[in-house]
Amino acid sequence: MKFLIVAAKTGGHVFPAATVSKKLINKDHQIILIGTGNKIEINAYEDLNSKQYKLNIDGFRGKNVFIKIKVLFQIITNIFYLIKVIKKERIDAMIGFGGFISVPAGIACFIKGIPVFTHEQNSVMGSANKLLSKFAVINFLGFEISNINNSIFSGNPIRDTFRDYSKDITEELEDKIKVYITGGSQGSKYINLNMPHALEPLSEYLLIKHQCGLDNLEQVKSEYESRNIEAEVLEFFNKPEEQIKWSDFVVSRAGALSLSEITSMKKGALMIPLPNSIDNHQYENAKKIEDMGMGILHEEDEDISYLTDKLNEIIKDKKYINWKKNELTNHLNAANEIVKHIEEYLNK
Repeated sequence: MKFLIVAAKTGGHVFPAATVSKKLINKDHQIILIGTGNKIEINAYEDLNSKQYKLNIDGFRGKNVFIKIKVLFQIITNIFYLIKVIKKERIDAMIGFGGFISVPAGIACFIKGIPVFTHEQNSVMGSANKLLSKFAVINFLGFEISNINNSIFSGNPIRDTFRDYSKDITEELEDKIKVYITGGSQGSKYINLNMPHALEPLSEYLLIKHQCGLDNLEQVKSEYESRNIEAEVLEFFNKPEEQIKWSDFVVSRAGALSLSEITSMKKGALMIPLPNSIDNHQYENAKKIEDMGMGILHEEDEDISYLTDKLNEIIKDKKYINWKKNELTNHLNAANEIVKHIEEYLNK
């Protein structure tokens, strides 16, 4: 069978799409990629050796009326274009991974009578998936969400490198607790400026690695040095899974894919949600993980002293040890589950 895989722009959409695509290819299916052709997509899809069609489409939410009118014209144009692609490539089904790019693809497939599957990574369904869910045959969920028709809780497809290593290695007992801090590839201003301050009273207990993002290196280094805190600070760590594996716990934002990767490696997190994320989805993601017993939530509008208190709670109460024993979160089989259910549906 031949699948239209639709994802674009951000790693949260693109990496799950790439993971599911590899599973499909391994089962002798073909895939056609729909995206924008940006750097994240190029890197994620480089091993797939599959044809990609690029669309020009902007986001809709939070834009002014002129951009919204422009986007509506883009949607209509792309629907007609994708109907031609579907016919030319003889597409059997579509899998959309969210983002506004999936809207014209989903509508084009619906018009052509092609089954549409969606995957929602977050604990709040995004606008595009919410629209497509009305006619999708199965809506796969990264976190459990109530009142979604035709839904299956699959978990988030993560790369095989983000697996639980705890059974493979014998940990050496160290005097210090290892903390990996990351604000993502762009870095987080709040995390970069406040973590050195919050860690200062606890630094004697810690080994610290901090991913600060582009153009932030000197500033973050100086924040640690001014407090006499030893920390390995880099703009970007090439293999984040190696840093998560090294750590006892992680300090991070609350993107769905990042939290799925961290918890699947049996590590917990101090989660600091991005306050202006759409539908406050990062806060909702963090609440889900906290409720599962795999992390502690901290919001940016809380006093910095609370950040130190929460770090102290993790360290002194040894919560990171309990997090390593938690069996509630494992997304490693999500891609297989998605492919299995899709094949079962299409082979009915």
